Amino acid sequence: MGRNGSDPIIRALKAVRWYVGSVMGDNHYQRYVEHRRATHPDEPVMTEREYWKARHDGATVQVRCC
Repeated sequence: MGRNGSDPIIRALKAVRWYVGSVMGDNHYQRYVEHRRATHPDEPVMTEREYWKARHDGATVQVRCC
């Protein structure tokens, strides 16, 4: 079991943490930022506060473009 992250227990714990974070929405803003920078690099990116407000406002603002 190495120090390079190959320990199966560590990998399993990281996978569980990633899954729970995805379900709870922890990484949604980061995914939004990555998407905007990749597809619309010349356009502004909402702040995290603006993003969550738009997301919870429902259909008033579309968070994703595509």
